[in-house]
Formats: sequence, structure tokens, C-alpha cells
Amino acid sequence: MKITINQLHILVLLFFPFTLFSQSEAIFNGISLENSTKEVIAKLSPISATVNLISPKSVRFPLAKNKEDHLVCTNVKTNNGTIDKVIFTFADNQLTYIQAKGNVYKAFTEQRKDTARTYMDYEVFVKDKLFVKKEKDIAWIISEEAMHVNLFTWDNPYLIDGYKLSKNNSSRIPEFVKMGEELETLQPILETNSLFTNTETLDGTDPNAQLQINCFGVDYMGFPRKFEARFGDNKLNVVWILTAKGEEDRIRQSLIKQYGNPIFVNESWEIFNNWQVGLRKDKPEVLLMEQKIGLEYKTNYFKQ
Repeated sequence: MKITINQLHILVLLFFPFTLFSQSEAIFNGISLENSTKEVIAKLSPISATVNLISPKSVRFPLAKNKEDHLVCTNVKTNNGTIDKVIFTFADNQLTYIQAKGNVYKAFTEQRKDTARTYMDYEVFVKDKLFVKKEKDIAWIISEEAMHVNLFTWDNPYLIDGYKLSKNNSSRIPEFVKMGEELETLQPILETNSLFTNTETLDGTDPNAQLQINCFGVDYMGFPRKFEARFGDNKLNVVWILTAKGEEDRIRQSLIKQYGNPIFVNESWEIFNNWQVGLRKDKPEVLLMEQKIGLEYKTNYFKQ
């Protein structure tokens, strides 16, 4: 069964009451999402050949506010076989993300009774928020908040031996994102600068846009993001950058450094750069707007 992006989010909401009973991560000696670093280390140490905790000084992981940790384990024994390598990521001492590689398909799916749904090239077990790429033998288990940031498209770089954190953590918008640019010109540029893209026709509820290109893996604040580039009359006029609540203040401080103090603030929004950049707080995102649209929002939405 094929599902679209919007259908995926609807399915997640439908299955949300079951998330507390998720079982996929339990194959790792009974761990659960939201376990502490100490709890997971205690349960992983007896079943792993090596256990290595990495705690970067610079916080980049979107879900983390003050601290991120990555627990890298090798040759992890489960009842369904040994997985080559697994990385457990913690945001402020809570497990929020798991990525596993090597012998994962059998380990995660052999004893399941439910059927996977298909999203792009992932097999998705929605109830457990388990994403599997069979041909690459990789699996992800993520928290509810990680769904918004599309962390199932992220490969944790600490899976690579000897990885060193990049110094680049700028909130500057990539130069290739040019408001007002024609779709025909910009689409191949977006594809070149993304890990991968997909395109969807919008449902007509946004009067300013008819087409959206979803760009995965575009760097912002030192982390690969999903950029949702919207086109109206074949011209780029809006971009949504998906973020997380934990990094809100990091983004705010970076925007202030770049543009100065916000020119408008309410409970849900902070607006910068003459109504061209917005920090959304009720649903964590950064909004880039063509100035004409920004000024329309100022009058019609924000009543300024």
C-alpha cells in the first residue's frame, strides 16, 4: 500500500494512542524510548561487543535543548539475531532516536504480525514509528517529536568511525534558496543541493502556492533538514524549514545575531527581516517568505 506524505502524518496521529506501547526498541534487552542514558547503557552493555558514549560539546541535535549524547554499540545481540551496529541518541538524557545497520531487516520484522506501509523507499510500521530500508539494511526508530523533523531521513554521522563534528552551525539561508526564482530554473538546483527530493501538488488550501518540492538533507543550524519549498505561479515564494522545540532558543539567538531583534512577537511567532523570516513556536519551524507575502501576512494574519 502506497501512502503520501500527508497520509503518513494522518496515520501517525491515528496511531498515537498506541505509542506508549511501542515494542520495536524492546528487542534491545527491553529498553524504551525516553529511557535515560544510564538505563540504556546498563541494558546494552551485556548484549553488545562494544559500547561507546559520545557527548559533543556543541549541541546540534534538534530535539536537544542543553545536551545530546550518542551511544554507539557494535555486534548487538537480540533474540532475532545480531545487529552489526546501533546508535542510540539522547536529547537531554532521554532516548529519542535509534538507528541500526546490518542484519536489521530480519531482526525487526521476522516476528511482526502487522503489515508495513510504503512511504517513498521506506517500509513503515506506523504504530512503532519504525522505518526500514530493506535494500540498504538500515532501520530507524524515532519518537513522536522526531517525526516532525523527519529524522527517519537522517543518517547519524557518529555511525562513521572517527567522525568529527563540523564547525558550521549557521542559521544563514543557503544561497541557492532564491525567493522569486522560476520553478524551471530552481528545481534542478534544489535537487543538486539536497540528499533527495520529492514533489507534491498542493490541495488548493494555500492561495499563494500550487506546488511543493520537499528537499531533504539541506543544512541549517549545522543539521540536515527538510526544506518545504512552495511555488505560486511557478515562482518560489515560501519555504518552511522544519525544526524542533528543543533548539528554539538556539535558532532565536542566531536569527537575532543575523537580523537584529524581532520586529513582531506574539505567543506563536517572532518575525525578523522586514517580514521575510519567521520563527514559529507553536509548531517548530522557520518560515521564509517573499516580502510581498510577508507584508500580506502582516496585514491580514497578524493584523499589524
